[in-house]
Amino acid sequence: MPLIESSVTALALWAVIGYLMGSVPFGMVLARVMNLGNLRNIGSGNIGATNVLRTGNKTAAALTLLLDAAKGAAALLLARAITGAEDAAQIAGLAAMFGHCYPVWLRFNGGKGVATFLGLLLALHFPVGVGACVAWLIGAGLSRMSSMGALVSAASSTVFMTYLGMPEAVVLGVVLTLLIFWRHRANINRIRTGTEPKIGKKAS
Repeated sequence: MPLIESSVTALALWAVIGYLMGSVPFGMVLARVMNLGNLRNIGSGNIGATNVLRTGNKTAAALTLLLDAAKGAAALLLARAITGAEDAAQIAGLAAMFGHCYPVWLRFNGGKGVATFLGLLLALHFPVGVGACVAWLIGAGLSRMSSMGALVSAASSTVFMTYLGMPEAVVLGVVLTLLIFWRHRANINRIRTGTEPKIGKKAS
C-alpha cells in the first residue's frame, strides 16, 4: 500500500473536517448543561474527562470520556469509509486530535487529547487501540495518576503499531506521542516534584 494515496486537496479537506469534528468541547458543553460550573475554574482548568471527574459527577465524566474518544474515532472512520484511503483516514484522525487540543472555539486552548487519542487508535487498528488502553490502565492504576497512564500509553503506542499489524501508521503514532507529551509537560513537571493530583480527587 503506498504511503500517499490521496490528492493534496483531498487530504486538506479531510484535515479541515477532522479538525472541526475534534474541536467540539464536549466537557465544557456537558458541564454547562449539567450545571457543574465552568471547568476553567475547576481543578486543572482542563476540559477533559479527568477534570470533569473533579466536579464529583461521574456520569458527566464518563460521557465526556466517551464523546471525546468517539470524535477521534468518527473522524478517522468517516474518512476511511468515504475515501477508502488510509492516508486520508490518518490525516482526519490526526486533525481531530489537534482540534481537541487546540479548538478555535476556545481560543486554541483545549484538552490534552488522551480520550481522543485512544478513540482514534481503536478506530485505526483495534488491537493497537486495545494495547494502548491496557497500557493506560496499567500506568494509571499503578500510579493513581491519569497523566502517567497517558504518558505510558502514548510511549508504547508505536511499539503496538509495529508489532500488532499497523507499521504503516508509525509516523502517525510518533506525532501523536509527541503531542501527548507536549500537552502533558506541566503534568510531567508535577510528577517529578510529587505534586501531581491523584485520580478522582474532587476540586475544593
